[in-house]
Amino acid sequence: MSERAAALSRRAILTAGLFLPLAPGLVMAASKTLAFAVFRNGSKIGEHQVVFNIDGGALTATTDATMTVKIGPVPVFKYHHRALEKRSDGVFASLVTSTSTNGKDEHVTAERAGGVVHVDCTYGKTNLPADANPMTHWNPQIFGGAPLFNPQTGKILKVRTARVAPNHVTIRGEAEIDDFYDEAGAWQSLTGKLDDGSKVEYRRV
Repeated sequence: MSERAAALSRRAILTAGLFLPLAPGLVMAASKTLAFAVFRNGSKIGEHQVVFNIDGGALTATTDATMTVKIGPVPVFKYHHRALEKRSDGVFASLVTSTSTNGKDEHVTAERAGGVVHVDCTYGKTNLPADANPMTHWNPQIFGGAPLFNPQTGKILKVRTARVAPNHVTIRGEAEIDDFYDEAGAWQSLTGKLDDGSKVEYRRV
């Protein structure tokens, strides 16, 4: 894998599918589907969609993200991430993901039970703190100081998060990402910097 492709791969992990304390139904009040076009240095490289199903206090979010970067006609980076996340009364319950990055496959199964979050992933099995959340950017509830784990690898992320404005959250550390939300808490856009210095943007469509 080229250095450029490796940099894209590391950041795709954190942006595919990345908060404020809102009621679980309020976040999705405006729409049950969030769709984004993904850009790198102004050129479109993919799409990211989250579809929600709400049943009382139970929320299921299905994420599908696809990205392809080309140099001329030649693809140098191909990425596909799928995730099924469940939350109960705003609390993380479970996550199942599958990811393909330039042909490398990864999987994560995580479930909150017995006072911990049990994780079974490509890299083995582990237990995370009970308040751990996957860093799925659609949910502004998760950026409140609780541990965040990578939905692609199942590993705890070394990041700091801060609310710098009512609808703006910054993520720094392993990632350099800014998330933006509307007044209801629905995810509107994302900007970030890749390891090679290029800029990634999510623009809602």
